Amino acid sequence: MHKDFALGRFGLVSGPDLPDARLAYRTYGSLNAAGDNCILLPSYYTGTHASYEPWIGKGRALDPDRWFIVAVNMFGNGLSSSPSRADPEIRGAAFPSVTIADNVIAQHRLLTDLGVRHIRMIAGWSMGALQAYEWAVRYPGMVSGILPIAGAARCSPHNFVFLEGVKAALRADPGFDDGRYTVPPVRGLRAFGTVYAGWAYSQDFFRNGSYRDVGYRSVNHLIDDWAADHEDMDANNLLAMLDTWQRADVGTAERGGFEGALGQIQARCIVMPSTTDLYFPAADSRIEVNLIPYAELRPLESNLGHIAGRPGIRGAETEQIGEAMHLLLDG
Repeated sequence: MHKDFALGRFGLVSGPDLPDARLAYRTYGSLNAAGDNCILLPSYYTGTHASYEPWIGKGRALDPDRWFIVAVNMFGNGLSSSPSRADPEIRGAAFPSVTIADNVIAQHRLLTDLGVRHIRMIAGWSMGALQAYEWAVRYPGMVSGILPIAGAARCSPHNFVFLEGVKAALRADPGFDDGRYTVPPVRGLRAFGTVYAGWAYSQDFFRNGSYRDVGYRSVNHLIDDWAADHEDMDANNLLAMLDTWQRADVGTAERGGFEGALGQIQARCIVMPSTTDLYFPAADSRIEVNLIPYAELRPLESNLGHIAGRPGIRGAETEQIGEAMHLLLDG
């Protein structure tokens, strides 16, 4: 069961604020007396704290008998402050734009309140990786290592265009009504999931029938499942997180731009792009690794596309991620 951390009226980097802001989280294991055995897992797009549980447990990569693991939910995911769960002043379409930096600042307040003095590793898939990079830049002395998996330090132009496409599919439903819907815009939500399905996996995944490895009988079964899955989601929540994603960039002017920001990272980094990711490609990760002082590029060999890094998706990918975690935690 997750807990809520009350942030009060939380000022956002962009200017407005979140009244009665809440950060939902769950912890596993116990914090040691030194406050330095913490592992942070920031949530990803449409995921929650529970999404990381395939990595957590005795005999798994993250053992709660040894580590104090904090899995935190990003703003907009429906558990932390979100369009669907917010003060009436900012509920629904009125929810303000929230940045990756806003999420990390709120998480820093949470960890400080929990007594954490140092973070041994921040591991995150997809949007979780975006948050890991921001942590390493914003609080360099607090983080020993980061493991960005199938993610990046910023949203690239091509990634931005992909997200505009899924956004347009949802907003085209007349029932969406610019976010003022009173019943879910089901057609738009199903269209969103259908378009997204083609980007989540690789060409090899479909060509070789690897969809059977992850529980799908056919391509049509996969398409139907993605449409049905998104049908149950809140449209404004999806767009709020998507906005956070599109605006992600560690390279602010005061940090010396993108190159200057990555050059300030003190943490050891193992960067794991999926070798077949369509929108967080390994080429982008290679550029980032070359700008970070203590970074290693360790591609996640997989034909699953972006989904390769999702916790527990398949044994071969889980093993590769576990090896990288071991290197950061014990190497």
